[in-house]
Amino acid sequence: MGKFMLKLPSMGESVTEATLTAWLKEVGDTIEIDDSVLEVATDKVDSDVPSDVSGTLIEKRFNVNDVIQVGDVIAVIESSAIDDVVEEPIPNPATTEEEEEMPPLPEEIISMVEAPVVASKPEVTLLPTKQGSTRFYSPLVRNIAATEGISAEELETVPGTGESSRVTKKDILAYLKERAKGGTLPNKTTNTPSQFAAVSTPPMVSGEDQIIEMSRMGKLISAHMTESKNTSVHVQSYVEADVTDLWDWREKTKGQFQEREAEKLTFTPIFISAIIHALKEFPLLNSSLSGEQIIQKRNINIGMATALGDGNLIVPVIKNADHLNLVGLAKAVNDLSNRARLNQLQPEEVQGGTYTVTNIGNFGSITGTPIINQPQVGIIALGVIRKMPAVIETADGDFVGIRRKMILSHSYDHRIINGAMGGQFVKAVANYLEQWDTSITF
Repeated sequence: MGKFMLKLPSMGESVTEATLTAWLKEVGDTIEIDDSVLEVATDKVDSDVPSDVSGTLIEKRFNVNDVIQVGDVIAVIESSAIDDVVEEPIPNPATTEEEEEMPPLPEEIISMVEAPVVASKPEVTLLPTKQGSTRFYSPLVRNIAATEGISAEELETVPGTGESSRVTKKDILAYLKERAKGGTLPNKTTNTPSQFAAVSTPPMVSGEDQIIEMSRMGKLISAHMTESKNTSVHVQSYVEADVTDLWDWREKTKGQFQEREAEKLTFTPIFISAIIHALKEFPLLNSSLSGEQIIQKRNINIGMATALGDGNLIVPVIKNADHLNLVGLAKAVNDLSNRARLNQLQPEEVQGGTYTVTNIGNFGSITGTPIINQPQVGIIALGVIRKMPAVIETADGDFVGIRRKMILSHSYDHRIINGAMGGQFVKAVANYLEQWDTSITF
């Protein structure tokens, strides 16, 4: 009879931690191989952690809402299928700090922040926390604060995105980056509060107001969107597309499609097909930016924003979308959308996107200004298709008729995509939709 150490497995590229959301087994419960023991959630997706052995759960090492690092021992299972093993020491959460990815910092910040943090000599005295404060600061955060001359009072003003609003390494580095934009950093030896410290006035709350705590996913989305706006220079271009012929073609063929493929033919795979054509014409939109290096992606992996039942969004990714025909795209869209709403996506299915599409027309929106999904450089929003009066040109003269039109809104990163390319790209998408091959049958 031996002890099996159930660890948090790798949750995918760039994911280093997860939040424990629910225990599915209790101490003393019998566990079979592949039984789900607990549920965890990352900033990408929720997932179960199964057991690799059969046995009895004898110890839990984390509680619900605890943040767990990849590789940490979550639970201990006693099993007759393995020999005795040496039990690993329990990590002390108070002495660890997550290594989170963030955009590259300016050289002056890197030289002032990173060097003192990684150096072992000379030793930096940790900043004492403010008397009476209830916030937890890890040694790494207090180390950075002391090095950069952030007082205990100023540290209290730094917004935290960690568990229970804890300030993470990413938070304090982002704060320093923003503070540096306003002028010279404070004198490090005097520990004087910065004149650029964030000052926020709490909103007035009356007895009739309702206070709603943001959900875990809501907090993650908020942080991700704020990071994107602080990272990319967002610019928008808009075009109007006449999709009358496309609309009529889909109405005529959607029944045949469902009968043959047992799948619904929605507009989303059609739109994605047009976007793929445009990305091949303008491959720089299929890129990411790392510092001063542009990484132009070879594969076209389309992320599609999908609304969940609780009002939040998730972005499953169609990998190698350019290798799929319309039938393959339709099946991929339907499958990922359905499993997203059922919370059945795997971590790798929401990672690796190179360009994102959001069909806001599903909610009746005419247009919008979508926020770029980092580290991508572009996202397109598809508005609702409406009947509109339009001037129709013919050889015999112009006349006004009823056409079906939609607005395409393209947000792109102006650091590497100029207005000409951003506008030409979205116009190319509109052209593909307007010139849809209506001879396609199923």
